Amino acid sequence: MAAQKGYIETDRQVRAILEDVRSGIFKCVYLLMGEEPYYPELVCNAIIDNCLQEWEKDFNETICYGADVTAETVITAARRFPMMADRQLVVVKEAQQMKSLEELAIYCQQPLESTVLVILMHGASADKRRGLYKSVLKTGVIVESPTLRDYEMPQWITSYYEGRGLKIHPEAAQLLAESAGTELGKIAVETDKLLKNLPEGVKEIGVADIEKNVGISRQYSVFELTKCLSFRQAAQALKIAAYIGQAPRFVLPMVIAPLFTHFQRIEKYHAILPTRPSPGDAARILGVNPYFLKEYDAAVRNYSLQQCMAAIGLLTDYDYKGKGGDAGEASQADLFTELVARLLNI
Repeated sequence: MAAQKGYIETDRQVRAILEDVRSGIFKCVYLLMGEEPYYPELVCNAIIDNCLQEWEKDFNETICYGADVTAETVITAARRFPMMADRQLVVVKEAQQMKSLEELAIYCQQPLESTVLVILMHGASADKRRGLYKSVLKTGVIVESPTLRDYEMPQWITSYYEGRGLKIHPEAAQLLAESAGTELGKIAVETDKLLKNLPEGVKEIGVADIEKNVGISRQYSVFELTKCLSFRQAAQALKIAAYIGQAPRFVLPMVIAPLFTHFQRIEKYHAILPTRPSPGDAARILGVNPYFLKEYDAAVRNYSLQQCMAAIGLLTDYDYKGKGGDAGEASQADLFTELVARLLNI
């Protein structure tokens, strides 16, 4: 399954689960797993918040950690009947640390209807070839949360804001993605902070809102740098490169990744232009918001297919240098400025 399709399906699945949970509808077993912890933790917390009334929790809620329990202990707890409640809740957090995790498959084959068992794995997944995964697949719910790539983040942010009844400008989504990286939880936290600082009733988030409340400047961002490269605005591109390179935690390979994606998109745009795709199809193929097609129209005029290939070759070389290979005495910042200059002069 493609990563983009994967996270879209996960988002839809999780929204449906949250709706059920808040309505009091629960499955017997939940296996929550994947490299990206945001969705598994979101579902786990929603179940804990909604499964039991506060007065029911003393006798009917068990929350433990994988490093501290065995499968036998968890199964014993799960097989108890609730006391003065319709159900009981058993949650195993950090379940990947449980040495006997696979033995939970015995219980998951025939789970108790009055127990809600949550198996939460942090940054890890159960082996799909083994018994636990196969058992839960038949009797419960599995949420698998894939890691998003950096170029998928703006679309995820747009979808996330839509889910909260908000619109976010494409450039604002791009800027927020650059600030937060691929940590979905960080975006959720930054969004909560942002909304607290905005006037009540605001429904559309712009670039200025992100700059003011998240603390990142569009003027000196990698996002703005790629735009300057597309239009071959040399002076501004070199100015941005110098600024970014002076950041305390600057690491060259981290900024090469979005530049690599950018030139791959230009290369791909060259390939599809002869087919005269619609704006919607072109944006979908490139993996960008249609808003940015004007930039890519300029980019294909300013970089031929051969120049794109040369740019990708340069980025590969400097990625190697940034990781310590054949860099000489040049600093990471100097290498970055040199790289941008060479990209402008291809």
